[in-house]
Amino acid sequence: MPAARHENFDLRDLPDSFYADPYPVYRLLREKAPVLELPGGGYFISNYEHLMHVYRDARRFSSDKFTQFGPVFGQNSLLFEHHTTSLVFNDPPLHTNVRKAIGNALSNRMVVKMQLGVESLIDELLDDIAERRQFDLIADFASAIPIEIIGNMLAVPRAERGPLRRWSLAILGSLEVGLDQPRLDEGNRCVSEFLDYLREFVPRRRGAMTGADDDILVRLLRWESDGYRLTESELYHQCIFLLNAGHETTTNLIGNGVELLMRFPDVLGQLKQQPGLIDSAIEEVLRYESSNQLGNRTTTEDVEIDGVQIAADTVLTLCIGAANRDPAVFDNPDVFNIERNPNPHLAFGSGIHTCAGPNVARLEGRTAIGKLIARFPSLELTSSGQRAHRARFRGFESLPMSTGE
Repeated sequence: MPAARHENFDLRDLPDSFYADPYPVYRLLREKAPVLELPGGGYFISNYEHLMHVYRDARRFSSDKFTQFGPVFGQNSLLFEHHTTSLVFNDPPLHTNVRKAIGNALSNRMVVKMQLGVESLIDELLDDIAERRQFDLIADFASAIPIEIIGNMLAVPRAERGPLRRWSLAILGSLEVGLDQPRLDEGNRCVSEFLDYLREFVPRRRGAMTGADDDILVRLLRWESDGYRLTESELYHQCIFLLNAGHETTTNLIGNGVELLMRFPDVLGQLKQQPGLIDSAIEEVLRYESSNQLGNRTTTEDVEIDGVQIAADTVLTLCIGAANRDPAVFDNPDVFNIERNPNPHLAFGSGIHTCAGPNVARLEGRTAIGKLIARFPSLELTSSGQRAHRARFRGFESLPMSTGE
């Protein structure tokens, strides 16, 4: 956005150049107006320290979206019902109860158990790519991995997973700024279809589960604390949330990571020479091109941030993408450095709403990218790809590639 002025920044009307590269705009906001009042209401926060301040204080900065989403979706809509019931958009006690119900299903110990299954899935996808040679990284690889992993976590039969990606994209797409009616209609339609599926699938799963089963859905079905159980509606919406939370962001992690390695061939060469850097490389991808760029909180009382007085019931947009390149925290923040240490990025958020499944995302990311570049040493882009026109979730719609063989 050449010659940009922070006074002109409006999330409701972003130019195409922003979607291609938002970081010059983020830098300007961070330097000139780290707490910027937005046209139409609310504030845009772009400074790392300020984001951490908000994340650490869940009492004064609420994740509940009941008031915020009413005007956006309409209080009688299925999108409103879903987004105001899911884990990520709730405060305690529902947030606490769902996190407890999931328990350690996404812990490091459980992730270790998943390792062989993830590797086998990725090897199958790579075998298919090897036969085709020309492929789309997103459709043929990056998006297929989390769908299968989350499908396994929820014990959804493989033959029934076909609509999951479409449902996820439409429901998550409803969280973007500047929504039009067709996207709202598609989002509501996909929530309806997903709920219809779950109303048939969950009772079937409940009737077939055994004492040895320990997938996430079984944990949600069995969980009870102090007499509290999830209602059927709460249960269904947590299943939808788990798919959405683990699908698009992990797809973007893999897509963004591969594109960055293609963009910076010296770094790709470094990773090939030192494959042990894959873990720190994944952390740097998460920092440099965070899959989730924006978050929101609502003030529960009058607050002050960076000398700016903000009234209660004000929506704050937290810019993870800007905070992850804050020079006060990261040396040379615009350099893609896979040896960066420490790397306290905020790609998974912080505080009580830290992502529930970062270990799973890291497993998928490092295995997918590590195996891809090892299997195809001459891997190359055949076009620059198509960035998704999204400010909140940064990734590609397509990324055509060749194995180079």
